[in-house]
Order: sequence, then C-alpha cells, then structure tokens
Amino acid sequence: MPTSVEQSETLYLVDGHAQIFRAYHAIRGGMSSPVTGEPTHAVFGFAGMLFKLLSEYVPDYVVMAIDVPGETFRDQMYSQYKAHRDPPPDDFFSQEQRIFEMTRMFGIPVVGVAGVEADDVIATLTHRVLDDEASRQTEVRIISRDKDLHQLLGPRVTMLDIHKDETMDTGRLEAEKGIRPEQVVDVLALMGDAADNIPGVEGIGPKTAAKLISEYGSIEGILSNLDKIKGKRHDNIETARDRLSLNLELVELKRDVDIDLDLEEVRPGKVDVPALRQFFQTLGFRRYVRDLDTLVKTAGSVPAEAQTFCENIFDVQEASRVDVGASTPLTSAGSGSYRAITTQPQLEELVAELRGQTLISVDTETIGLGRKAGLCGIALAWQADSGVYVPMVSPCPDEHLDGQAVLVALKPLLENPQLAKCGHNLKYDALVLRHVGVQLRGIAFDTMIASQLLGFAIASLDVIAETLLGHTMIPISALIGPKGDEQATMDQIDVEQIMPYAAEDADMALRLYHKLQPMILEKGMENLSAVEMPAVEVMAEMEHNGIRVNPDELLEQKRQSNQRIDELRQQIFEAAGETFELNSPKQVGRMLFNNLGLPVIKKLKTGPSTDVEVLERLANREDLPPEKTQVPRLIVEYRRYTKLVNTYLDNLRHSIDEDDGRIHASYSQLGAATGRLSSSSPNLQNIPVRTNVGRKIRKAFVAEPDHVLICADYSQIELRILAHLSEDSALIEAFENDVDIHTAVAAQVFDVEPDQVTGSQRDHAKMINFGIIYGITPYGLARRIRGLDVESAKKLIEDYRAHFPGIDKFLHHCVDYALEHGYVQTILGRRRQIPQINSHNAQSRSLGERLAINTVVQGSATGDLIKAAMVNLHHRIYDDGLPMRMLVQVHDELLIEAPADQAEAQAAIVRQVMESAMSLRVPLKVEVGIGPDWLGAK
Repeated sequence: MPTSVEQSETLYLVDGHAQIFRAYHAIRGGMSSPVTGEPTHAVFGFAGMLFKLLSEYVPDYVVMAIDVPGETFRDQMYSQYKAHRDPPPDDFFSQEQRIFEMTRMFGIPVVGVAGVEADDVIATLTHRVLDDEASRQTEVRIISRDKDLHQLLGPRVTMLDIHKDETMDTGRLEAEKGIRPEQVVDVLALMGDAADNIPGVEGIGPKTAAKLISEYGSIEGILSNLDKIKGKRHDNIETARDRLSLNLELVELKRDVDIDLDLEEVRPGKVDVPALRQFFQTLGFRRYVRDLDTLVKTAGSVPAEAQTFCENIFDVQEASRVDVGASTPLTSAGSGSYRAITTQPQLEELVAELRGQTLISVDTETIGLGRKAGLCGIALAWQADSGVYVPMVSPCPDEHLDGQAVLVALKPLLENPQLAKCGHNLKYDALVLRHVGVQLRGIAFDTMIASQLLGFAIASLDVIAETLLGHTMIPISALIGPKGDEQATMDQIDVEQIMPYAAEDADMALRLYHKLQPMILEKGMENLSAVEMPAVEVMAEMEHNGIRVNPDELLEQKRQSNQRIDELRQQIFEAAGETFELNSPKQVGRMLFNNLGLPVIKKLKTGPSTDVEVLERLANREDLPPEKTQVPRLIVEYRRYTKLVNTYLDNLRHSIDEDDGRIHASYSQLGAATGRLSSSSPNLQNIPVRTNVGRKIRKAFVAEPDHVLICADYSQIELRILAHLSEDSALIEAFENDVDIHTAVAAQVFDVEPDQVTGSQRDHAKMINFGIIYGITPYGLARRIRGLDVESAKKLIEDYRAHFPGIDKFLHHCVDYALEHGYVQTILGRRRQIPQINSHNAQSRSLGERLAINTVVQGSATGDLIKAAMVNLHHRIYDDGLPMRMLVQVHDELLIEAPADQAEAQAAIVRQVMESAMSLRVPLKVEVGIGPDWLGAK
C-alpha cells in the first residue's frame, strides 16, 4: 500500500512598499479617477499584480508586509540610517493609502509593526513557518527583488519576481553571486547600502564583496586574514574595521518580531466584492471590474453578486449562508424622495411630523472629522425612500435657517429617550451633537454595530447599502473632491448638492435597520442587541467626558524614570565589566552567553533569544552565581523603564486636550473578537498594572476639584462566569460561601483542608483557574509555574478536572459546539466563527479549541456582562439625575467621577447596579474604591 504524502502548501509574503514603488514607476503618471480626480497609476499597477497573484499563483496563505511610520531599532542604533533618502513624490502617499484599502478588500492581511521594517516582518513570518513542525510541508515565496531578502533563501524559501515570473533560489544565488544565503549579510555589510545610507568599505562593490566573502567565508574570516590582502584594499578594510560590526547588525534581518498572526488566519478570504467593484468604478478601472467578476466566477458557480462577504474566495459555498439580497437591481440616490428644510414653517412641520414617529434615522454632516468637528447640518428619515436635510452652515447662510434655531427646534426630539433613533456609526454623530450641547438619547439601532454582530466585515455605509440593498450611494468625493490639500469642506458646498447626499445617508440607515433587525432576531441575538445598541450611547458619553490628567505628574515620573534608566545602565555595565549597546539584542546576547557564560534558554535562527521570558528565567536561576544573574535582572528592569517612558509617559502627556486638560480616548465597541472594548488615541487599557512602577502611572489620572474617582471592578468575574456556565457544584459552592476561590480550589486539587493549603499550592491553583479559561496546556502551565515540569503540570490539570467534573464537561462542550456549528456563542448570543477547529493542522486545530473555550467565558464576562452593567448604570445616572460621570472602562473595571461629599452614596449605587447586571448561578461581587486619583481609588 503506498505511503500517503502530505500535500505541500505555499505562503506568499508580499514586500508591500517595494511592490508599491515598483507599480508607481512601472506606469507613467497621468492616470486619474474620472470621479474624484485623484492620481491612480500606482493603484492600477498594484491591482494588476494582485489579480495575477490570486488567479495564476493561487496562494494557500498570503500576507502583505509594510513599513509603518516612526523610528525603527536601526535608527536607534545608527542615527544616520536612511538619512539621505529622498521623500516620496507628492502623489505617492494618497495612492499608497488606496492600495492598502484595496488589498484589505481582497482579503489579504496588511501587516506592519512599529519599530521594525517590512523585511523584518517577512523574516519573522518566514522563520515561524520553518520552525513550526506542523508546517513542515509549507513553502515560502517572497514577492520581492530586494537583495536584503536573499539572506532568507533556503530549501523551502524562494523569492518571486511576479511581473517576470522569475524565481530566485539558493542555486541561482550561488550561480549568479557566488555566495550562499548565510553569507548575504556579510556581503551587504562589506559593500554597504547607499539607499539606506550604510557606508561600506571604500572601493568594494557587490562583485568584489561577494568574491572576498566567497574566498574567506565571512567578514570575520577577512579580518583574520587581512595580511593576505594587499594594497589599497587592505587599507580601506582596515579603516572600516570598527564599523563593520555595526553594519552587520544593521543589515541582518530581525527574525523574532512580536507578531500575533496564526498561519490559518492568513488564507485568502473575505473578499468584499461589492466594495471592490465600487472601488474600481470610482477610480475608473473598468477592466478590473470585469476581471473581478472573472476571478470570483472561477472560484465556483455562485453568481458574483452573491459572493459578498465570502469566507474564502476559493471556497465560495460559504457565501450562501448569508442572504445579502444583492440580486436586487441597483438603485441610486435619484430614486429617493429627498428635500431640504430651509424655512421656519418647514422646520415646525418637520418637528410635528417627527413627534408622531416611533423610530427616526439620524445622521450629521460635519466640517472635518473628530468629536470637535463643526456641525454643518442634520439629516433625518422616518420612511423608506425619503429623507430630509436641515442645513445649518453653507456658503449662502441667508438661504436657510440659523444653526442655533435648528438646534433649539430639534434638541427636544434628539434628547428624548422615548423616541428611538437609528443610524450608521451613531457614536460619531452623538459626539458631534454633544459638542454643540445636544445629548443624543434613545439610540436603538446602529447598522454598523449590527452588521458586525452578524459577522459581516467592518464596512462603510455605502458598502453595506450596496451589499444588502443593491443601492449605490453618492460618494463624498463627488462633493468635496479627492483627499489632499485641495479637498473642500462641507460648509463650502451648496445646500442643493449636499441635500441628496445627506438625506440618502439617513434613508439608507433606516432601510438597513429594516433589513438587519430581522436577521438579528433570526440568529437569536435580540438580548445581545438590547445591550450593544444602547452601549453606543455609553461609548459616546465616555469619550465626551474623558478623564483629567495631571501633566506635571507625568513629567515628574518621566524624570524619575530617566534617572533610574541612567542608574541601571551604569549598574549593568559595572556588573558586566564593559559597556555594550543595551538596545541591541545581538550585543546583549553576546554579553550574556559569550562573556558571562550564562546558559542559552531559547534559540532562534539568528542566535540565542534575549526576550523578557529568557531574561527573567536567567535572573531567577538559583544554581548560578548572583553576580551573573544580576545582569539579566537589571536588563529586565532597564527595559521596563525605557518602555514606560517611550510608550506611556510621553504618549499620555501629548494626548491631553489643551481645552479641558482631559484625555478623551476613543472606544471601539467591538474591537476584540470576544466583544471586549478596546481603546485608542491613547490606549488606556494597555497601561501596565503588574509592576509598582507601571501602576504608578494611574496617579496622574485625577478627579476634578471637589470630586473623587470611584473605581469599581468585578471580583474574579471570569471564574464566576465559568462556574455559571459549567454548573460545577464545587465551584458554585465556593463562590456561594464567599471563600477565597484559589484556596478552595487548591484544597480540592491537593486533597487538603483549606487551612492547610500552602502558598505554593494556592499559586498553582490560581494559575490553573485562570489558565483553564484560555485552554491552557501542560506545556503552557509548566512555563508559567517555576520548577514545574510538563509531566507534573499534566497531572495537575488532570487532578483539577477530576475534582471539578462540571468544568471538564463544559470545556468539551465548547469544543464540540464549535465542531458542529463552526462557531461558539456567549451568554447573550454573541457569535464568533472558529474556522481553525476543523483544520488538518494540529497546531491550528489546538488554537481553535482554545479560542472556543476562551471566547465563551471571556466574551460573556468582558463582552456581555460589563457592557450590560455600563448600559444599566448609564440609564440610572440619567433617569435619576445622579451626580456622577462614567469616564473609563478597562476590562472588568469602571472608573467614575463624583462629588467628594456624595462619593460613598454614589459608590453604593455603582456596586448595586454592577452586581445586578446579570442573574447568574453564583453571586456577582464588585470591589469599590474611592480616591483623588486612579491609583488611590484602586
């Protein structure tokens, strides 16, 4: 019987900016969009490359790596790195952004990591595949001609010039250059790179460098045999000797970039056909509209119009799961009945009409973007295919009502919580209205949130309207022109031009409500919708409120941190016996493992790892002399302080609003797959809390004068959710008796009385308690518990499951449910697709099992429960006129501001609302603190 052979697959890594520049220069300028007027020649060329990649090469996996703005570690090592590189042409940036947008529409992830370059991302992903035993049949093809990437070539790694269909492999490299991939770094370091401003050895170009490296093996070999090299070449190498080690570090690619990307997540998929079709039509790429239909049709027999949010363009049968209604004949704004409200009688008639409605659609038109954007007008709709626009600012103010008069008339309706409101991305409209003194209440449905809950890709209103309603909307570029310095603002556009555009927005949101609401009910998401929709109002309120931050405290902490950084630097050099570049992993590795002789914990292709896990393990080794473990311990602290300064203290200070002294972070309601909130600009949820120096940052977040901060957070919420879902009697009993849960679990697992549980046993139980939620493996547990081997960890988990059979049954149920349905769901019915659960790849399948467990528990806790509590508290605040404001949400924690003299009473209300947010089999417990700042309240 023949032996089965695993089928090989290929990961394509696109060198993003290199391909964009190539597309830019391959086609002469002069191409522009007939709609927006923007330049398009680079976009056109790049689109051709993507079509060729997807149709001719048919990748199993694909990622596009890009550079992101900001300094990289190479800039820190060498201040003149790329210093003389000319800026891109003026028409490059806008096209680059269009290309990123288009690539994502094709379902191709665009990955960039701050502090490193695209080549480092490619190197990391390449070696992640090579190092993964489960991916031993996977080959890597790098779409690039960049000579720096030659160092990655190997038996399973090639480079592809996709335009010429030419491949570079190890054989061709050796035939053409006379070197092997492992010698590429030495060649590059020797010859230098004018484009990157890396000076090489004078008089040594590519051919001479390759010849020398081929002859002597490496730069080290050249320097060891320098006496054999005569004349000026000898002198030039001697002159450059001291900088060659830096050159080597600059040209060697980093292969351990922190990227959270699983191979199964980068299969080509989620091609947004309607969005791409509109994109190509807007840019005037008629040829590509046809090519898109051809590409999709080759994937199967499903009509192109139906393949909207296709899970995978090469597995189109999934598209039939969603009835998107795209077979409806296309309509446009001309088919709607829209009008402008420009006189007082018209406004009074409108108000009277609106008072009799049960649901209205609301949309704002603004001058620019952001929460402080000026309000240009308000669009409203209450019947399908109709809508009105009430202008407030225009080039001809005498032709319509004054903005203040409009607000006076509409404010009672907009603030009436009994009059339900719908719209698309209503958080933005609520923020804009809040800025002019109107608090939008009664938010009942947000079409953007609804589409995300139903599993559609995040998309703009026009894309969703074309997808679900077959309606092509007026693009904003038709009013204000393409992006750029010459783009107009809405206050410069005549009312007659804005009116159909604005009224159409409100009309489409209303029509989408009637399309999406039945789909929400059909999927059993009515309870989830009842929380997520009013949560939009809460998010807007928190963003408007912001939180006061003391910049002087941040500056003082920065001063102290910098002082400590200087002290640590000196202590490290003294302990090491010499100076070295602390920000260079290679030099740190050389010091630790060569000079100090410390044992190598983890190996990478580039050498021994010096990540934080390795350093902490070295620092805690009791079998090593203290003078040697001191160095890694100090480096850990040094990195902690430098990250504190660079990532948090400066960023937070620069984020303070000059007008009110508060930080107004932006919240993404569905920013995580579990439904957990995420924040940005800045990310308040990432402020470190595990170390004293990190927690100290919270001292800078302060209450207003005569006010205090109330910090309320759920106690062990995920474990309580686990007890409720698993119905495990032992876990439920522990919570009902309000005992220390980790001690109670340790007593069960180790079969001792609670008062005999040791600190070590409690720590082990705590680690399993939280690890079990994330589907922890014996290997993972052993890594987290010092001195525990994998076999002991395995027994510990087995004992845990034996003593808590309800939990074990629940874990299996989560996995089985995912296997049967392809998704899991939370308490409120939030769904998450788990495509990895059916993977033939064991590692990917294991990831799917962990995601299935974690999503149900964490999604129910920080996705469902905390939002329900926030919505209830928000309603309580406004219904009862309570003197407090919700400011910040971080995981299971809420931060509220209240008058100091009423703090205790308000805190009691907060606790009561949060503890009654859901009815579970175990009691919810909320810990509340009060203080002048976040640290003091916590």
